[in-house]
Amino acid sequence: MSQPEHPPGRYRVVDLIRKKRDGGALSSAEIAFLVNAYTRGDVPDYQVAAWLMAVVLRGMTREETAALTHAMLYSGEVLDLSSVPGPKVDKHSTGGVGDKTSLVLAPLIAAGGVYVPMISGRGLGHTGGTLDKLESIPGFRVNLAVPEFRRVLAGCGCSMIGQTEQIAPADRKLYALRDVTGTVESPFLICASIMSKKLAEGTDALVLDVKTGSGAFMKREEDAIFLAELMVETGERMGKQMVALITNMDEPLGHMVGNALEVEESIQVLQGGGPPDLRELCLELAAWMLQRGGAAKTVPEGRKLAEALLASGKAFAKFVQLVEQQGGDVSTIHDPRRLPHAKQRVVVASPRAGFVRAIQCEQVGTACVILGGGREKKEDSIDPAVGMVVHKKVGDQISAGEPLVTIHCHSEAQAGRAKKLLEESYDIADAPPARKKPLVHRVIHKEEH
Repeated sequence: MSQPEHPPGRYRVVDLIRKKRDGGALSSAEIAFLVNAYTRGDVPDYQVAAWLMAVVLRGMTREETAALTHAMLYSGEVLDLSSVPGPKVDKHSTGGVGDKTSLVLAPLIAAGGVYVPMISGRGLGHTGGTLDKLESIPGFRVNLAVPEFRRVLAGCGCSMIGQTEQIAPADRKLYALRDVTGTVESPFLICASIMSKKLAEGTDALVLDVKTGSGAFMKREEDAIFLAELMVETGERMGKQMVALITNMDEPLGHMVGNALEVEESIQVLQGGGPPDLRELCLELAAWMLQRGGAAKTVPEGRKLAEALLASGKAFAKFVQLVEQQGGDVSTIHDPRRLPHAKQRVVVASPRAGFVRAIQCEQVGTACVILGGGREKKEDSIDPAVGMVVHKKVGDQISAGEPLVTIHCHSEAQAGRAKKLLEESYDIADAPPARKKPLVHRVIHKEEH
């Protein structure tokens, strides 16, 4: 489906604003006109900001959401990966604390014979970014030109890069405007933003990891389900195989939070170990990716294949190959002690004996930002060495004075604010929670519609 052309001046932008303000549905031609004109610079920010706010307040139909995604997708380059034979699958997470599954999944799925062209983002706010984690590996290059991206993908089976200037330029411009006009939260705009970038990769299938809980952007499960259903339907309208997993983010994923630390924990999983929750989520996502990519006939078969690829060392070997092909120092993968490490450790101890009833997960992510491991503004620089190791998670028993978290920092002064925030984030009670939420709450795919 190619982008239709519309003569300039066919619509008046103010009429499109009014139509949406009054609860009307815009046609695909009207949406395409607005997106194209704004991307070219023919429509001022203040008019598009008014339209975005009307969308936040009035919502969009499924048809409008698909049309917006389509217009944003074709505002730039859609990668042609036909020169790379075979099925291509990617995964996208809506972001969380300690979420390093992409680092495991790209080489794991590639080791299973399915190509993974992964275009990732940077962290913003309390959530970490895949590109920041990869760049904590000395020498690793995330800014590959498209021909080199194709070469690495063909040779290695996977490649992980950042969004190029040519991919979905409308999204880059619209996101910047949404960020400063209070219009980020609309599920329709979030869907179009995510899907326009992911569909530009040229994949055949996409597996979505939609987070819900205290450390997610979507705190309420019903909001996460709505967004997941919207993205699945939008992708299917564009001919892609889709599935979404609603997953728990009421506590950090795994034990390590911070860029180099998360690379280290990813290596543990790729070598057959790692924390149970991180390993389990990687296997669940991998099962669907391998099934959607045709390497397994069923999802249980995909899981068995993923387990075998981790146990055999093939997934780890593929990660080593990926790092080497993208310019990274392979010695740091074989010996993670060579990754950037902070100079000091500061322990956050439990004030009392009991059980961890809850963790304010977003505050754990914010503590990492305070240390310098994340960014509050896009231009902020990242310290790859800082972060924390979370020793106690929801349901765990603890004694008074026992470590809850160990902060990795360069000075105790730097750790002060982070330590206070972490102390406040833990709820220690006399009894464990009645029921710990499952890691995967629900799976949404075509058979459910």
